Amino acid sequence: MDLHLVTYFVAVVDHGGITKAAQSLYISQPSLSQAIRTLERRLGVTLFDRTGRRLELTEAGRTLDTAARRILADVARAKAKVEAVRTLESGRVDVVTYAAFSIDPLVTLTREFRDRFPNLTVRIVAVDGPGAVATALRRGDAEVGVVDLSADHAPFTTVPLGTQELVLALPPALADGVPDPVPREQVRALPLVVDMGDQSTAALLADLVAPGASNIVVDCSHPTATWELVDRGAGGTVVPRAVADGQLPRTVQFSIDPPLTREYGLVLRSGRPSPAAMAFVAVARGVFGRPADPHTDHE
Repeated sequence: MDLHLVTYFVAVVDHGGITKAAQSLYISQPSLSQAIRTLERRLGVTLFDRTGRRLELTEAGRTLDTAARRILADVARAKAKVEAVRTLESGRVDVVTYAAFSIDPLVTLTREFRDRFPNLTVRIVAVDGPGAVATALRRGDAEVGVVDLSADHAPFTTVPLGTQELVLALPPALADGVPDPVPREQVRALPLVVDMGDQSTAALLADLVAPGASNIVVDCSHPTATWELVDRGAGGTVVPRAVADGQLPRTVQFSIDPPLTREYGLVLRSGRPSPAAMAFVAVARGVFGRPADPHTDHE
């Protein structure tokens, strides 16, 4: 049943006849009469008693009247919800990432986004590494991923955001005599608590790992457990400086020589992003000061 036929039917009921209803709908009287006859033919019932001067609903017409008003109300609510999403008055953006970026930059991004769009929700999906980010995007589990940009992320759209400086965070008992910056070869002599299960992280830290990984005292994929182990003196760890500042305040931080850095950014699944996802990308660019790139913009 066409929605416009439902609209025409309700208008005829409300105005008590074809003439006034046609005027309110800005259509001709013959066109409206034909539309009502089409509706009756499709339903196989007579909707109006046409014997008097004023059209009166039949029993079938009264039944349709109740259903028709419910349909139009549902459509109006649906349109309002869609409009709210379009105008960013409602909606959700699904963001996927892994442990390396769960604090920096995701916390800053999420806070800034929520400050700017308080009516929008951020759903954060945690996965085990960059490969799982790609899988989540392909499956539609998320629209936006936060990743290390050193890998190839084709065919996804990439949005570079910034560079993390990774530092060595040591418990005070292990920090005596360690120079700042600390040479990489000296890091290989220190006990470390790091995540070697993530291939991208393992590759990044390869130059800090002794032969046979003898200085990796705990291979831990859970950031909070890593921080607790370091805080209790089990070993040092290598984390972004922002993470060390916020999560490991009782450690001593050392720059690494040569510096250890990691480029990060967003990846977007194919197709036009939702309004919420587009807003998230815009906020990310604003926070990290990267200008818009015509190759990554979606018109």
